[in-house]
Amino acid sequence: MKKPSFLDRLTGGGQGDEYDRILDDRHQFGEEDELAVQDTYQEEEEDEWETPSPGAQQDGELPVDMYQTEDAIVIRALVAGVSPNDLEISITRDMVTIRGVREEFQETHDDGYFHRELFWGSFSRTLVLPEEVAIDEAEAQEKHGLLEIKLPKLDKHRSTQLRVKSNVLHK
Repeated sequence: MKKPSFLDRLTGGGQGDEYDRILDDRHQFGEEDELAVQDTYQEEEEDEWETPSPGAQQDGELPVDMYQTEDAIVIRALVAGVSPNDLEISITRDMVTIRGVREEFQETHDDGYFHRELFWGSFSRTLVLPEEVAIDEAEAQEKHGLLEIKLPKLDKHRSTQLRVKSNVLHK
């Protein structure tokens, strides 16, 4: 069988039955497949990627909306169940990090749940801002579980006149 081009493999063009055989529900993937992906993982690389231990809990990623108005960048996030005092917001001129913890109050044992979709535990999110902001004028407020952070943009067109001071005494 002629090796298909990348485009043929991507679109499935020109192969017909061969790809149907591979995509068939009864097909078992293995090394004998001509199109099987070879595992290139090397044990040396294992130390480069930290894998959390089974008991360790990772931070959840806080979903956000970020948009701009004429004079500010606005970030919104749902933080229902988190006290505003338990939110930590760090701002630099070009980055914002939001951290917090949503504590779980279990009213039943794990086997009593039909669905478990809510996120409990620590969360964080770091956003790179599209332009510099005036960090001293930033504001954050929470209302009904919605956190809104307003970051005024730096006015790069603003200018001022400076007077030159002299250290020489005039007589």
